[in-house]
Amino acid sequence: MTEQSTSSLASDPAPSGSDAAAAKAAAKLEKPRGLWGDAWRDLRRRPTFLISMAIIFVLLVMAAFPQLFTSVDPNHMDLARSRQTPSEQAWFGYDTQGRDIYARAIYGARASIIVGVLATALTVLIGSVFGLIAGYFGGWLDSVLSRFSEIFLGLPFVLGAIVILTTLNPATEAPDAVKITSLVILSISLLSWPISMRIMRSAAISARSQDYVKAARALGAGSGRIILRHLLPNCLAPVLVYATIALGAFIAVEATLSFLGLGLRSPVVSWGVMIADSRQYIQTSPHLLAFPAAFLVVTVLAFVMLGDAVRDALDPKQK
Repeated sequence: MTEQSTSSLASDPAPSGSDAAAAKAAAKLEKPRGLWGDAWRDLRRRPTFLISMAIIFVLLVMAAFPQLFTSVDPNHMDLARSRQTPSEQAWFGYDTQGRDIYARAIYGARASIIVGVLATALTVLIGSVFGLIAGYFGGWLDSVLSRFSEIFLGLPFVLGAIVILTTLNPATEAPDAVKITSLVILSISLLSWPISMRIMRSAAISARSQDYVKAARALGAGSGRIILRHLLPNCLAPVLVYATIALGAFIAVEATLSFLGLGLRSPVVSWGVMIADSRQYIQTSPHLLAFPAAFLVVTVLAFVMLGDAVRDALDPKQK
C-alpha cells in the first residue's frame, strides 16, 4: 500500500456515536409497520380518539372505584329531602326517596358498563365463531348457519327481549340482581350476534382466498390451525370496530329495558333504573331525569366516537 493511500485512510474520520445512533433511528423509522402499528400511529393523532379514550378511562375508574368520587351511600334514604333540587350538599339533588342522585349516578356506572361489556363480549364471541366457520368452509354449512342467524335477525329487538325476559324472569318473582343482570346480558347477546356473524363471515370469505391461507393449506395445516392462526388475526379489524360501537349501544339498550320495567330493577343501581324511577316526575322534577340521562348520553357518545376513530384508522381506503 502506498503512502498516499495510507494517509487518505488515516484522514477519513470514523463514524461517531451520534451518527450511529442517527442511522439506527432512521432504520427504525423506515421499518415497515403492520396494520395494527399503522392504526395505532394514526389513532394517536386523532382528537376524537383521545377525547373518547379520556372519557372512557374516567368512566372505567368510576365503575371500578366509585369511592374515589363520592363517600355517600347511594341507597341511603331520607324522605325529608325527597325531590330536592341540586344544592351544595347534593350537587345533583335528591330522588323521590331522598337518595343522593350524584352518588347513584356514580355507582350506576358499574352496572351499566358491566352489562355493556359482557353483552358485547358474548355477542362478538358467538358471532365470530359462527362467522369464521361459515366463511371458511362455505357450502351447505354456510347456508345453514346463515339461515339460522336470519331467524334471530328477523326478530324485533325490543319484542324479542320482552319475550325472553318475561319468560325467564316472571314479574311475580322476587328481584335477584345477579339473575336479572345475567338475563339482560343473555337477551341482548341472543338478539345481536347475527350482525357480528355477518361481519366476520364477510371478512373470512375475503381472507380464505388470500395467498397466505393457500400456502398454509398446501403445507398441510389443518382447518383449525388455519382459522385460529391465519384467518382470525386478519378478520378482527371490522369486528373490533363493530364491538366498540355496539358497546355504547348495548348500554343504551340496558337503559331502555330498565325503563320498560324488564331490565335491571332495584336494588340494582344503574342509569336505566334511575331514568325509569323518574318517569312520573319529568315535568315537576326534571333533575331526576337530566343527570342520569346526561351520563348515559356521554357514555354512548364516547364509544361511538371511539368506534368511528378505530374504523377510520383501520380502513385502508382512508390512507
